[in-house]
Amino acid sequence: MNDTLEGLFEVVKQRKEHFQEGSYTCYLFDKGLDKILKKCGEECSEMIIAAKNNDKGELTNEMCDLIYHMMVLMAEQGVELSDIGGILEQRRQKIGNLKQFHVSDHNT
Repeated sequence: MNDTLEGLFEVVKQRKEHFQEGSYTCYLFDKGLDKILKKCGEECSEMIIAAKNNDKGELTNEMCDLIYHMMVLMAEQGVELSDIGGILEQRRQKIGNLKQFHVSDHNT
């Protein structure tokens, strides 16, 4: 799966650098950040609705749409997959480590 995500992200970054007529990705870059953010919001809402409707097929498709639009946002903002991967790896290393809450001794 990582190869698929990396391959898709490379295509997205190439579209940002080299305009291609008829490309939806190029259209998003041309319209700018506000359009990209609007699409991310729309896809997120559609994903939530699909989950609420308990429709796994639709949910999976909406998740893919959201991931794609997030990649467009990443390319627009200069965020690399390795940036995301690094943070996720740090979080993976912490799985199972609950934060320790400060406990006050009210008897003293």
